[in-house]
Amino acid sequence: MGNQDALQVINPATGEKIDEHITLNQGQVEDRIGAAHSAFFKWRAESFVSRGKVMLNAAENLIANKAQFARRITIEMGKPLSQSLAEIEKCAWVCRYYAEEGEDLLQDQTVATEDANVSIKYMPLGVIYAIMPWNFPFWQAFRAAVPALMAGNALAIKGAPNVPGCTSDITKIFAEAGTPSGLFCNLPIPISLSPAVIRNPQIRGITLTGSEAAGRSVAAEAGAQLKKCVLELGGSDPYIVLEDADLSLAADKCVTSRMLCAGQVCIAAKRIIVVDGIYDAFKRRLLENIRPYSMSDPMQPDCKLGPLARKDLRDRVHTQVTDSIALGADLIMGGSIPDRDGWWYPATVLENVHPGMPAFDDEIFGPVATLIRADDFEHALSLAANTKYGLGGAIFSENRESALRVATDQMDVGCLAFNDFVRSDPRIPFGGTKASGYGRELGRAGIHEFVNLKSVVQPLIAAQD
Repeated sequence: MGNQDALQVINPATGEKIDEHITLNQGQVEDRIGAAHSAFFKWRAESFVSRGKVMLNAAENLIANKAQFARRITIEMGKPLSQSLAEIEKCAWVCRYYAEEGEDLLQDQTVATEDANVSIKYMPLGVIYAIMPWNFPFWQAFRAAVPALMAGNALAIKGAPNVPGCTSDITKIFAEAGTPSGLFCNLPIPISLSPAVIRNPQIRGITLTGSEAAGRSVAAEAGAQLKKCVLELGGSDPYIVLEDADLSLAADKCVTSRMLCAGQVCIAAKRIIVVDGIYDAFKRRLLENIRPYSMSDPMQPDCKLGPLARKDLRDRVHTQVTDSIALGADLIMGGSIPDRDGWWYPATVLENVHPGMPAFDDEIFGPVATLIRADDFEHALSLAANTKYGLGGAIFSENRESALRVATDQMDVGCLAFNDFVRSDPRIPFGGTKASGYGRELGRAGIHEFVNLKSVVQPLIAAQD
Protein backbone atom coordinates (compact mmCIF):
# COMPACT_ATOMS: atom_id res chain seq x y z
CA MET A 1 0.00 0.00 0.00
CA GLY A 2 2.98 2.26 0.52
CA ASN A 3 1.40 4.70 2.97
CA GLN A 4 3.91 5.73 5.61
CA ASP A 5 1.10 6.21 8.12
CA ALA A 6 -0.45 2.79 7.51
CA LEU A 7 -1.25 0.70 10.58
CA GLN A 8 0.98 -2.36 10.45
CA VAL A 9 -0.50 -5.72 11.45
CA ILE A 10 2.17 -8.05 12.86
CA ASN A 11 1.37 -11.63 13.84
CA PRO A 12 2.79 -11.76 17.39
CA ALA A 13 3.27 -15.52 17.19
CA THR A 14 5.74 -15.18 14.32
CA GLY A 15 6.79 -11.52 14.17
CA GLU A 16 5.74 -11.40 10.52
CA LYS A 17 3.83 -8.56 8.89
CA ILE A 18 0.50 -9.85 7.60
CA ASP A 19 -1.43 -6.71 6.64
CA GLU A 20 -1.64 -2.93 6.84
CA HIS A 21 -4.51 -0.47 6.96
CA ILE A 22 -4.42 3.06 5.59
CA THR A 23 -4.88 5.82 8.18
CA LEU A 24 -7.20 8.79 7.71
CA ASN A 25 -6.10 12.39 7.33
CA GLN A 26 -7.64 15.27 9.27
CA GLY A 27 -10.22 16.05 6.61
CA GLN A 28 -11.39 12.46 6.37
CA VAL A 29 -11.70 12.28 10.16
CA GLU A 30 -13.87 15.39 10.24
CA ASP A 31 -16.04 14.01 7.43
CA ARG A 32 -16.69 10.77 9.31
CA ILE A 33 -17.48 12.55 12.56
CA GLY A 34 -19.82 14.86 10.66
CA ALA A 35 -21.61 11.87 9.12
CA ALA A 36 -21.96 10.26 12.57
CA HIS A 37 -23.36 13.52 13.93
CA SER A 38 -25.94 13.65 11.13
CA ALA A 39 -26.90 9.99 11.63
CA PHE A 40 -27.35 10.65 15.36
CA PHE A 41 -30.50 12.71 14.79
CA LYS A 42 -32.16 9.81 12.99
CA TRP A 43 -30.95 7.22 15.51
CA ARG A 44 -32.06 9.10 18.61
CA ALA A 45 -35.59 9.24 17.19
CA GLU A 46 -35.73 5.44 16.98
CA SER A 47 -37.62 3.58 19.71
CA PHE A 48 -35.86 1.39 22.22
CA VAL A 49 -37.48 -1.58 20.51
CA SER A 50 -35.94 -0.60 17.18
CA ARG A 51 -32.51 -0.02 18.70
CA GLY A 52 -32.79 -3.31 20.55
CA LYS A 53 -33.49 -5.17 17.31
CA VAL A 54 -30.26 -3.76 15.90
CA MET A 55 -28.34 -5.03 18.93
CA LEU A 56 -29.93 -8.46 18.57
CA ASN A 57 -28.95 -8.48 14.89
CA ALA A 58 -25.37 -7.73 15.91
CA ALA A 59 -25.47 -10.59 18.43
CA GLU A 60 -26.69 -13.01 15.75
CA ASN A 61 -23.89 -11.92 13.41
CA LEU A 62 -21.30 -12.41 16.14
CA ILE A 63 -22.40 -15.95 16.90
CA ALA A 64 -22.90 -16.96 13.27
CA ASN A 65 -19.38 -15.78 12.38
CA LYS A 66 -17.58 -16.28 15.68
CA ALA A 67 -14.91 -18.56 14.21
CA GLN A 68 -13.95 -15.87 11.69
CA PHE A 69 -13.92 -13.06 14.26
CA ALA A 70 -12.03 -15.14 16.84
CA ARG A 71 -9.38 -16.00 14.30
CA ARG A 72 -8.94 -12.29 13.56
CA ILE A 73 -8.34 -11.57 17.26
CA THR A 74 -5.78 -14.36 17.60
CA ILE A 75 -3.85 -13.47 14.46
CA GLU A 76 -3.70 -9.75 15.30
CA MET A 77 -2.90 -9.84 19.03
CA GLY A 78 -1.96 -13.44 19.89
CA LYS A 79 -4.66 -14.53 22.31
CA PRO A 80 -5.32 -18.31 22.39
CA LEU A 81 -8.14 -19.14 20.01
CA SER A 82 -10.30 -20.65 22.75
CA GLN A 83 -10.17 -17.33 24.63
CA SER A 84 -10.95 -15.38 21.45
CA LEU A 85 -14.06 -17.51 20.88
CA ALA A 86 -15.18 -16.81 24.46
CA GLU A 87 -14.64 -13.10 23.83
CA ILE A 88 -16.96 -13.12 20.83
CA GLU A 89 -19.64 -14.94 22.80
CA LYS A 90 -19.39 -12.34 25.55
CA CYS A 91 -19.90 -9.57 23.00
CA ALA A 92 -23.15 -11.22 21.92
CA TRP A 93 -24.18 -11.37 25.59
CA VAL A 94 -23.75 -7.61 26.11
CA CYS A 95 -25.78 -6.95 22.95
CA ARG A 96 -28.62 -9.13 24.22
CA TYR A 97 -28.47 -7.68 27.74
CA TYR A 98 -28.91 -4.06 26.68
CA ALA A 99 -31.42 -4.97 23.98
CA GLU A 100 -33.59 -6.53 26.69
CA GLU A 101 -32.90 -4.13 29.57
CA GLY A 102 -32.00 -0.81 27.93
CA GLU A 103 -35.48 0.69 27.98
CA ASP A 104 -36.00 -0.13 31.66
CA LEU A 105 -32.56 1.20 32.58
CA LEU A 106 -33.42 4.53 30.91
CA GLN A 107 -37.03 4.75 32.03
CA ASP A 108 -38.19 8.26 32.92
CA GLN A 109 -38.19 8.96 36.66
CA THR A 110 -40.84 11.09 38.34
CA VAL A 111 -40.51 13.36 41.35
CA ALA A 112 -43.44 15.15 42.96
CA THR A 113 -42.73 18.43 44.71
CA GLU A 114 -45.18 20.66 46.59
CA ASP A 115 -45.88 22.74 43.48
CA ALA A 116 -44.83 20.66 40.47
CA ASN A 117 -44.55 17.30 38.81
CA VAL A 118 -41.03 16.61 37.56
CA SER A 119 -39.99 14.10 34.91
CA ILE A 120 -36.31 13.15 34.81
CA LYS A 121 -35.43 12.02 31.31
CA TYR A 122 -32.26 10.34 30.04
CA MET A 123 -31.42 12.04 26.76
CA PRO A 124 -28.60 11.00 24.41
CA LEU A 125 -25.68 13.39 23.97
CA GLY A 126 -24.45 12.85 20.41
CA VAL A 127 -21.21 11.40 19.08
CA ILE A 128 -19.09 9.58 21.68
CA TYR A 129 -15.37 9.09 20.93
CA ALA A 130 -14.21 5.63 22.03
CA ILE A 131 -10.45 5.05 22.31
CA MET A 132 -10.09 1.31 22.60
CA PRO A 133 -7.26 -1.10 23.57
CA TRP A 134 -5.86 -4.22 21.92
CA ASN A 135 -6.05 -6.85 24.69
CA PHE A 136 -9.79 -7.48 24.25
CA PRO A 137 -10.28 -5.81 20.87
CA PHE A 138 -13.89 -6.93 20.39
CA TRP A 139 -15.14 -7.04 23.99
CA GLN A 140 -13.80 -3.65 25.05
CA ALA A 141 -15.33 -2.02 21.97
CA PHE A 142 -18.70 -3.71 22.41
CA ARG A 143 -18.96 -3.00 26.12
CA ALA A 144 -18.36 0.70 25.42
CA ALA A 145 -20.45 0.91 22.24
CA VAL A 146 -23.60 -1.06 23.02
CA PRO A 147 -24.85 0.95 26.03
CA ALA A 148 -23.94 4.22 24.29
CA LEU A 149 -25.83 3.20 21.16
CA MET A 150 -28.83 1.86 23.07
CA ALA A 151 -29.05 5.24 24.83
CA GLY A 152 -29.36 6.86 21.39
CA ASN A 153 -25.82 8.10 20.85
CA ALA A 154 -23.51 7.76 17.85
CA LEU A 155 -20.00 6.36 18.18
CA ALA A 156 -16.62 7.20 16.64
CA ILE A 157 -14.11 4.47 17.48
CA LYS A 158 -10.33 4.61 17.45
CA GLY A 159 -9.14 1.03 17.78
CA ALA A 160 -5.63 0.14 18.91
CA PRO A 161 -3.18 0.44 15.99
CA ASN A 162 -2.09 -3.21 16.11
CA VAL A 163 -5.64 -4.62 15.72
CA PRO A 164 -7.14 -2.58 12.86
CA GLY A 165 -8.81 -5.61 11.31
CA CYS A 166 -10.79 -6.19 14.49
CA THR A 167 -12.03 -2.60 14.51
CA SER A 168 -12.96 -2.84 10.84
CA ASP A 169 -14.93 -6.03 11.53
CA ILE A 170 -16.80 -4.39 14.42
CA THR A 171 -17.73 -1.41 12.24
CA LYS A 172 -19.18 -3.77 9.62
CA ILE A 173 -21.12 -5.70 12.25
CA PHE A 174 -22.98 -2.59 13.39
CA ALA A 175 -23.56 -1.41 9.82
CA GLU A 176 -24.99 -4.79 8.81
CA ALA A 177 -27.08 -4.90 12.00
CA GLY A 178 -29.07 -1.88 10.82
CA THR A 179 -27.55 1.27 12.30
CA PRO A 180 -28.00 4.40 10.13
CA SER A 181 -25.17 4.95 7.67
CA GLY A 182 -22.17 6.50 9.40
CA LEU A 183 -23.58 6.25 12.93
CA PHE A 184 -20.80 3.91 14.04
CA CYS A 185 -17.66 5.21 12.37
CA ASN A 186 -14.16 3.79 12.35
CA LEU A 187 -11.28 6.24 12.83
CA PRO A 188 -8.02 4.47 11.92
CA ILE A 189 -5.75 7.34 12.87
CA PRO A 190 -2.33 7.88 14.41
CA ILE A 191 -2.37 8.95 18.04
CA SER A 192 -1.23 12.43 16.99
CA LEU A 193 -4.72 13.14 15.60
CA SER A 194 -6.59 12.07 18.72
CA PRO A 195 -6.47 15.49 20.46
CA ALA A 196 -8.09 17.09 17.40
CA VAL A 197 -10.90 14.53 17.59
CA ILE A 198 -11.52 15.40 21.24
CA ARG A 199 -11.59 19.10 20.35
CA ASN A 200 -14.11 18.55 17.54
CA PRO A 201 -17.32 20.31 18.68
CA GLN A 202 -19.44 17.43 17.41
CA ILE A 203 -17.77 15.04 19.87
CA ARG A 204 -19.80 15.13 23.10
CA GLY A 205 -18.01 12.59 25.29
CA ILE A 206 -14.94 10.37 25.41
CA THR A 207 -14.43 6.87 26.72
CA LEU A 208 -10.96 5.36 26.99
CA THR A 209 -9.64 1.99 28.04
CA GLY A 210 -5.86 2.11 28.17
CA SER A 211 -2.79 2.99 30.17
CA GLU A 212 -2.53 5.47 33.02
CA ALA A 213 -0.41 7.76 30.82
CA ALA A 214 -3.03 7.71 28.05
CA GLY A 215 -5.74 8.40 30.61
CA ARG A 216 -3.96 11.46 31.96
CA SER A 217 -3.47 12.84 28.45
CA VAL A 218 -7.10 12.25 27.40
CA ALA A 219 -8.46 13.60 30.69
CA ALA A 220 -6.42 16.79 30.30
CA GLU A 221 -7.63 17.36 26.74
CA ALA A 222 -11.24 16.51 27.59
CA GLY A 223 -11.14 18.76 30.64
CA ALA A 224 -9.89 21.66 28.57
CA GLN A 225 -12.91 21.17 26.29
CA LEU A 226 -15.33 20.65 29.22
CA LYS A 227 -16.25 17.23 27.89
CA LYS A 228 -17.09 14.26 30.05
CA CYS A 229 -14.86 11.21 29.83
CA VAL A 230 -14.89 7.71 31.27
CA LEU A 231 -11.46 6.23 31.96
CA GLU A 232 -10.74 2.54 32.56
CA LEU A 233 -6.99 2.43 33.13
CA GLY A 234 -4.40 0.08 34.57
CA GLY A 235 -4.34 -1.89 37.77
CA SER A 236 -2.09 -3.76 40.15
CA ASP A 237 -4.80 -5.87 41.72
CA PRO A 238 -4.13 -7.42 45.13
CA TYR A 239 -5.39 -10.96 45.74
CA ILE A 240 -5.26 -11.76 49.47
CA VAL A 241 -5.09 -15.39 50.62
CA LEU A 242 -5.87 -15.91 54.33
CA GLU A 243 -5.04 -18.88 56.58
CA ASP A 244 -8.56 -20.30 56.47
CA ALA A 245 -8.77 -20.18 52.67
CA ASP A 246 -9.36 -23.20 50.46
CA LEU A 247 -5.82 -23.24 49.06
CA SER A 248 -6.63 -25.37 46.02
CA LEU A 249 -9.44 -23.01 45.06
CA ALA A 250 -7.33 -19.91 45.73
CA ALA A 251 -4.39 -21.20 43.67
CA ASP A 252 -6.67 -22.14 40.78
CA LYS A 253 -8.40 -18.76 40.72
CA CYS A 254 -5.19 -16.74 41.10
CA VAL A 255 -3.41 -18.61 38.31
CA THR A 256 -6.41 -18.50 35.98
CA SER A 257 -6.73 -14.75 36.54
CA ARG A 258 -3.02 -14.08 36.09
CA MET A 259 -2.44 -16.19 32.98
CA LEU A 260 -5.56 -15.22 31.02
CA CYS A 261 -4.58 -13.48 27.77
CA ALA A 262 -0.90 -14.05 28.67
CA GLY A 263 -1.35 -11.77 31.68
CA GLN A 264 -2.41 -8.84 29.51
CA VAL A 265 -5.51 -8.05 31.55
CA CYS A 266 -6.16 -4.91 33.61
CA ILE A 267 -7.97 -6.84 36.36
CA ALA A 268 -5.56 -9.78 36.66
CA ALA A 269 -4.20 -11.07 39.97
CA LYS A 270 -1.03 -9.00 39.79
CA ARG A 271 -0.01 -9.01 43.49
CA ILE A 272 -0.79 -12.28 45.27
CA ILE A 273 -0.51 -11.52 48.98
CA VAL A 274 -0.39 -14.63 51.17
CA VAL A 275 -0.33 -14.73 54.97
CA ASP A 276 2.74 -16.39 56.47
CA GLY A 277 1.05 -19.41 58.05
CA ILE A 278 0.01 -20.94 54.73
CA TYR A 279 2.49 -19.29 52.37
CA ASP A 280 4.59 -22.37 51.58
CA ALA A 281 1.56 -24.63 51.10
CA PHE A 282 -0.10 -22.09 48.82
CA LYS A 283 3.12 -21.60 46.83
CA ARG A 284 3.31 -25.34 46.09
CA ARG A 285 -0.24 -25.34 44.79
CA LEU A 286 0.29 -22.22 42.72
CA LEU A 287 3.36 -23.72 41.03
CA GLU A 288 1.46 -26.93 40.30
CA ASN A 289 -1.31 -24.91 38.65
CA ILE A 290 0.98 -22.68 36.64
CA ARG A 291 3.29 -25.34 35.13
CA PRO A 292 0.77 -26.45 32.47
CA TYR A 293 0.85 -22.91 31.01
CA SER A 294 3.49 -23.65 28.40
CA MET A 295 3.93 -21.50 25.30
CA SER A 296 2.26 -22.96 22.21
CA ASP A 297 0.57 -22.06 18.93
CA PRO A 298 -2.38 -19.81 19.85
CA MET A 299 -4.37 -21.12 16.88
CA GLN A 300 -4.53 -24.58 18.44
CA PRO A 301 -7.58 -25.27 20.65
CA ASP A 302 -5.49 -26.60 23.56
CA CYS A 303 -3.18 -23.55 23.77
CA LYS A 304 -3.14 -21.97 27.23
CA LEU A 305 -0.36 -19.39 26.81
CA GLY A 306 0.13 -17.45 23.60
CA PRO A 307 2.60 -14.67 22.77
CA LEU A 308 2.40 -11.11 24.00
CA ALA A 309 0.83 -8.66 21.59
CA ARG A 310 3.89 -6.60 20.61
CA LYS A 311 7.66 -6.76 20.91
CA ASP A 312 7.89 -3.53 22.93
CA LEU A 313 5.33 -4.89 25.41
CA ARG A 314 7.24 -8.17 25.78
CA ASP A 315 10.52 -6.33 26.29
CA ARG A 316 8.97 -4.07 28.93
CA VAL A 317 7.71 -7.07 30.89
CA HIS A 318 11.16 -8.64 30.83
CA THR A 319 12.76 -5.38 32.00
CA GLN A 320 10.31 -5.17 34.90
CA VAL A 321 11.14 -8.75 35.88
CA THR A 322 14.93 -8.29 35.70
CA ASP A 323 14.79 -4.95 37.50
CA SER A 324 12.77 -6.54 40.31
CA ILE A 325 15.32 -9.36 40.60
CA ALA A 326 18.14 -6.82 40.74
CA LEU A 327 16.34 -5.18 43.67
CA GLY A 328 16.08 -8.47 45.61
CA ALA A 329 13.15 -10.45 44.25
CA ASP A 330 13.68 -14.18 43.72
CA LEU A 331 12.90 -15.82 40.39
CA ILE A 332 11.43 -19.28 40.88
CA MET A 333 10.02 -19.92 37.38
CA GLY A 334 10.43 -18.53 33.87
CA GLY A 335 11.88 -15.06 33.49
CA SER A 336 13.83 -15.46 30.23
CA ILE A 337 13.04 -14.51 26.64
CA PRO A 338 12.91 -17.68 24.51
CA ASP A 339 14.98 -18.00 21.36
CA ARG A 340 12.13 -18.14 18.84
CA ASP A 341 10.34 -15.86 16.42
CA GLY A 342 7.48 -13.79 17.80
CA TRP A 343 6.86 -11.96 21.04
CA TRP A 344 6.88 -14.85 23.52
CA TYR A 345 7.38 -14.79 27.27
CA PRO A 346 7.07 -17.80 29.59
CA ALA A 347 4.90 -18.16 32.66
CA THR A 348 7.00 -16.51 35.36
CA VAL A 349 6.85 -16.49 39.16
CA LEU A 350 8.61 -14.03 41.47
CA GLU A 351 8.69 -14.08 45.26
CA ASN A 352 10.22 -11.99 48.04
CA VAL A 353 8.68 -9.01 46.30
CA HIS A 354 8.50 -5.76 48.27
CA PRO A 355 7.48 -2.12 47.75
CA GLY A 356 10.02 -0.27 45.64
CA MET A 357 10.24 -3.04 43.04
CA PRO A 358 8.50 -2.82 39.63
CA ALA A 359 6.78 -6.14 40.41
CA PHE A 360 5.10 -4.46 43.41
CA ASP A 361 4.72 -0.82 42.41
CA ASP A 362 3.92 -1.03 38.70
CA GLU A 363 1.51 -2.89 36.50
CA ILE A 364 3.19 -5.87 34.83
CA PHE A 365 1.17 -6.60 31.69
CA GLY A 366 2.36 -10.14 31.10
CA PRO A 367 2.31 -13.71 32.50
CA VAL A 368 4.14 -12.87 35.73
CA ALA A 369 2.78 -14.06 39.08
CA THR A 370 4.11 -12.05 42.02
CA LEU A 371 4.08 -13.69 45.45
CA ILE A 372 4.15 -11.43 48.50
CA ARG A 373 4.35 -12.74 52.07
CA ALA A 374 2.26 -11.01 54.76
CA ASP A 375 2.48 -11.41 58.54
CA ASP A 376 -1.30 -11.49 59.03
CA PHE A 377 -4.58 -10.13 57.67
CA GLU A 378 -3.89 -6.60 58.85
CA HIS A 379 -0.46 -6.62 57.21
CA ALA A 380 -1.98 -8.07 54.02
CA LEU A 381 -4.51 -5.24 53.87
CA SER A 382 -1.71 -2.71 54.35
CA LEU A 383 0.27 -4.23 51.48
CA ALA A 384 -2.84 -4.33 49.30
CA ALA A 385 -3.45 -0.63 49.92
CA ASN A 386 0.15 0.30 49.08
CA THR A 387 -0.57 1.12 45.44
CA LYS A 388 -1.63 4.06 43.32
CA TYR A 389 -4.16 1.82 41.54
CA GLY A 390 -7.67 0.81 42.53
CA LEU A 391 -9.23 -1.31 39.82
CA GLY A 392 -9.94 -4.73 41.31
CA GLY A 393 -9.00 -7.11 44.08
CA ALA A 394 -9.95 -10.40 45.68
CA ILE A 395 -9.91 -12.12 49.05
CA PHE A 396 -9.85 -15.86 49.78
CA SER A 397 -11.22 -17.06 53.10
CA GLU A 398 -13.85 -19.37 54.54
CA ASN A 399 -15.09 -16.56 56.80
CA ARG A 400 -17.46 -14.74 54.49
CA GLU A 401 -18.99 -12.53 57.17
CA SER A 402 -15.82 -11.18 58.75
CA ALA A 403 -13.19 -11.33 56.01
CA LEU A 404 -15.47 -10.02 53.27
CA ARG A 405 -16.83 -7.24 55.47
CA VAL A 406 -13.34 -6.04 56.41
CA ALA A 407 -12.08 -6.28 52.83
CA THR A 408 -15.14 -4.43 51.50
CA ASP A 409 -14.60 -1.62 54.00
CA GLN A 410 -10.83 -1.31 53.59
CA MET A 411 -9.87 -2.28 50.02
CA ASP A 412 -10.18 0.84 47.86
CA VAL A 413 -11.09 -0.81 44.56
CA GLY A 414 -13.93 -0.64 42.07
CA CYS A 415 -14.44 -4.42 41.87
CA LEU A 416 -13.96 -6.89 44.72
CA ALA A 417 -14.30 -10.68 44.41
CA PHE A 418 -14.70 -13.19 47.25
CA ASN A 419 -13.20 -16.66 46.64
CA ASP A 420 -13.08 -15.90 42.93
CA PHE A 421 -11.28 -13.70 40.44
CA VAL A 422 -12.58 -10.36 39.17
CA ARG A 423 -14.20 -10.34 35.75
CA SER A 424 -16.50 -8.01 33.86
CA ASP A 425 -20.19 -8.79 33.41
CA PRO A 426 -22.71 -6.85 31.29
CA ARG A 427 -25.06 -6.58 34.28
CA ILE A 428 -22.51 -5.19 36.77
CA PRO A 429 -20.84 -1.74 36.86
CA PHE A 430 -17.14 -1.96 36.04
CA GLY A 431 -14.40 0.59 36.74
CA GLY A 432 -11.84 1.72 39.28
CA THR A 433 -10.57 4.38 41.64
CA LYS A 434 -7.36 6.43 42.00
CA ALA A 435 -4.95 5.97 39.06
CA SER A 436 -7.20 3.23 37.65
CA GLY A 437 -9.56 5.90 36.35
CA TYR A 438 -13.12 7.02 36.94
CA GLY A 439 -16.60 6.49 35.60
CA ARG A 440 -18.22 3.12 35.00
CA GLU A 441 -18.95 0.81 32.11
CA LEU A 442 -21.70 -1.82 31.96
CA GLY A 443 -24.81 -2.31 34.08
CA ARG A 444 -27.15 0.57 34.88
CA ALA A 445 -24.24 2.91 35.61
CA GLY A 446 -22.67 2.25 32.22
CA ILE A 447 -25.70 3.23 30.17
CA HIS A 448 -26.14 6.36 32.31
CA GLU A 449 -22.62 7.71 31.65
CA PHE A 450 -23.32 9.38 28.31
CA VAL A 451 -26.81 10.79 28.73
CA ASN A 452 -28.15 14.17 29.73
CA LEU A 453 -30.35 13.92 32.82
CA LYS A 454 -32.97 16.42 31.79
CA SER A 455 -35.42 17.58 34.44
CA VAL A 456 -38.78 18.63 32.95
CA VAL A 457 -40.77 20.64 35.50
CA GLN A 458 -44.55 21.01 35.14
CA PRO A 459 -46.16 23.32 37.73
CA LEU A 460 -49.33 22.07 39.32
CA ILE A 461 -52.47 23.75 38.05
CA ALA A 462 -54.33 25.49 40.84
CA ALA A 463 -57.86 24.27 41.41
CA GLN A 464 -60.47 26.58 39.81
CA ASP A 465 -63.30 28.02 41.95
